Amino acid sequence: MNLKGQNILVTGASKGIGKSIAIHLLKANAQVGIHFNNSRAEANKIKVKYPLSEIFHTDLAQSDEVQLLFKNTIKHFGNLDTVILNAGVFLPHPIEDPTEKWLEIWRQTMAINLEAAGLITKLGIEHFKTQGGGRFVYIGSRAAFRGETEEYLAYAASKGGLTSLARTVARSFGKYNIKSFVIAPGFTRTEMAEDVIGKHGVDSLLNELALKELTTPEDIAPLVVLMCSGQMDHATGSTIDVNAGSYIR
Repeated sequence: MNLKGQNILVTGASKGIGKSIAIHLLKANAQVGIHFNNSRAEANKIKVKYPLSEIFHTDLAQSDEVQLLFKNTIKHFGNLDTVILNAGVFLPHPIEDPTEKWLEIWRQTMAINLEAAGLITKLGIEHFKTQGGGRFVYIGSRAAFRGETEEYLAYAASKGGLTSLARTVARSFGKYNIKSFVIAPGFTRTEMAEDVIGKHGVDSLLNELALKELTTPEDIAPLVVLMCSGQMDHATGSTIDVNAGSYIR
């Protein structure tokens, strides 16, 4: 699949699912903005290997930096055809925690997982309306549909909000040729997931699945390339589950 001529921003693109998405897009000849926060070395490795990429550092918890990310991406590429909202945190905050500590994690999760995505969506809609269309791809979670375990209330709530945001964009802005999709992974083997794997063990995680292997970022990235190609435009508003059969709707 050839995406030559397309300009795409991927948030959280230096590691995990975002990195795999970015590399698949680059291999399809798209120009890709690689957003990162802490992993500059990993982002630089992508830039060195793939000249069509450019890296952008942003703390998504800071709304002024989020706005600057969008502005700088447009300045570098000239325009954007697709925005992929992948960045997120998965932070535990058990009910037993002191309220202030619990609330701190809640607010941090919402700021990164939902508020930043909402702000980028607002800026993206404005940009897409001026150029006659564009696409959003939101990396959600099965947690939005089946719920999450008790120590991840904020994460589940943020992904539920992200899913509703994506559907509303599809419904309300399709008249401007703006499309919106959600991919909802289950447990995915990334660097962020290693602590959970270490705590619970691979076998306990596999017991939840219909397929007896953990989902990887490479199981998700090709779907994003297909969405960016335009061949799924009439599925706008849809959510694609990628969870190895652990939750079937």
